[in-house]
Amino acid sequence: MAAPHDAPPGMGDESPFHAGERAIHERLGIAARMQRGGRRMISDFMSDEHREFFEQLPFLLVGSLDAAGRPWASWLSGPPGFVSAPTPHSLMVARLPDARDPLVANLRAGAPLAALGIELETRRRNRANGHVAWVGDRGFELRVEQSFGNCKQYIQSRTVTGPKPVVRGDTFPQGRQGARLGSSALEIVARADTAFLATASAAPPRGGSEGVDVSHRGGRPGFLRASDEGSHTRLTLPDFYGNFMFNSFGNIEVNPRAGLLMVDFESGDLLSLTGAARVLWDEPRVSEYSGAERLLEIDVDEHVILTNALGERWSAPEFSAQLDGTGWK
Repeated sequence: MAAPHDAPPGMGDESPFHAGERAIHERLGIAARMQRGGRRMISDFMSDEHREFFEQLPFLLVGSLDAAGRPWASWLSGPPGFVSAPTPHSLMVARLPDARDPLVANLRAGAPLAALGIELETRRRNRANGHVAWVGDRGFELRVEQSFGNCKQYIQSRTVTGPKPVVRGDTFPQGRQGARLGSSALEIVARADTAFLATASAAPPRGGSEGVDVSHRGGRPGFLRASDEGSHTRLTLPDFYGNFMFNSFGNIEVNPRAGLLMVDFESGDLLSLTGAARVLWDEPRVSEYSGAERLLEIDVDEHVILTNALGERWSAPEFSAQLDGTGWK
């Protein structure tokens, strides 16, 4: 069983990783190392530092599953303090999603859910995974079952410069769209330097090491490549050297689906999609992107554009130093 909330951080004798993550660790020859490290890094409760961190954020990333079990990533905005952590196991969010966001239908009591807090100006980030305790008229509660931090690599530094952007006069497709991205969506893909990846394990309702996860992905504009595959669009993105936990790719190992949220900080628009996912580990194509350790392909199944969805204006990015020399060849 997981360690009680008043114990030192860790997951007791039980592995903090599920079968998909462990399979990747075994493949890469790092299983013993990651079992030791995982018990130090992953806790079943939020530390005081993590609780304080979430409470100062102006936005929160959420990973959820739709009725078909497909992952989606979502962005929720609010004034600092709209997220609170009254106990080590409770993350309270005083916001509900945009009516156009798939999260509206996915947010229900008992549903597995993931949260990512990220402070762009300092590049700090922390994750909290668990289940929805309740949903009300003004927000919801995430019951936290896994909590851990991440490194600052590949995050573009930005600061808030003003209130919500003015709504543009552009006409975008309304509601859910299909498997092929149109010109407006492809423009967001081309401009994006920041994206968020939602995945899920084989048995998300089980909790503990199983569940939903949402993580950051960053690169210089163009790091997301879109290709026309006939009936659908395929997105390909690089995976860089990281912390070796392989939470996202461990999920894809046993549940090959993913959601991707791309952020256009200039316009305030979001592109959210879900589809089938495949990791390219050793294929020659990995060498097509300088700096990539692997590539991830997502074949789009469905997508939606959320216009004017950000709650604030942002400065131009200061690109992560780890991205120097990276890019498609």
